[in-house]
Amino acid sequence: ENQALVWDSPWGTGYPGWHIECSAMSMKYLGESFDIHAGGIDHIPIHHTNEIAQSESATGKPWVKYWLHGEFLVMDKGKMSKSSGSFLTLQSLVDAGYEPLDYRYFCLGGHYRSQLQFSFEALDSARASRRSLNERLRTLRSQAEPAPAPPSGGRARFWLDAFVDHLSEDLAVPRALADLWGLLRDPEVPPAEALAGAFDMDRILGLGLREAAETVPEGKAASPELAAEIERLIAERAEAKKAKDWSRADAIRDELKARGVLLTDSPAGTTWKLS
Repeated sequence: ENQALVWDSPWGTGYPGWHIECSAMSMKYLGESFDIHAGGIDHIPIHHTNEIAQSESATGKPWVKYWLHGEFLVMDKGKMSKSSGSFLTLQSLVDAGYEPLDYRYFCLGGHYRSQLQFSFEALDSARASRRSLNERLRTLRSQAEPAPAPPSGGRARFWLDAFVDHLSEDLAVPRALADLWGLLRDPEVPPAEALAGAFDMDRILGLGLREAAETVPEGKAASPELAAEIERLIAERAEAKKAKDWSRADAIRDELKARGVLLTDSPAGTTWKLS
């Protein structure tokens, strides 16, 4: 009744529908034909089908080259949606103590064509993994001399090439994220090259890795020599755990604790800080 956009037609009163507005906005900013149109899988049978029909009828040109349809982010009661009242806002997560990049890391752990199950346990795991990632970057930064250098060695190139290959395989971001971890943990990659490679990968991932590497956490900072020794002992402890030599693993933890080094284990690995 109070609709601003309304017109008379031979078939009755007309209003703009939700399909036509998307075609109109797309054409205004992207032109009559463009490369990529994204959206949820629920738009395939109706909304996007109508967008194609009306756009190509109006212009006589192919409208979109590639369609990228994402699966749902789901909670216990089904997909997140405003209409069902089953959804969370980013601000609510921030208010609960999470950083926006914690949620981004969580999302990067799922493929866009697979449903992603949200839970606070999964978000906690993503936060722990991101913290471990940042700790690893800071350790490498303390060891890099004099500064991050463009990757030139074969091992660094191996991880960067794998990263690109996996993104080329239908945006397999979880596998690309694993390549980032592989690069940072590879003992054959010099710290400076590992950092530079990680920063290059982060142009896609958007996790703020450069800032994380340059940020000194609160508390004491370890010298490069001490950081290298701690990393060596952590690697030795990991091998002991792999061999089920629990007494040796516990002894290393106790030794580091006595030296003021606190370890935190997570699914992504072990991080440390000085007490």
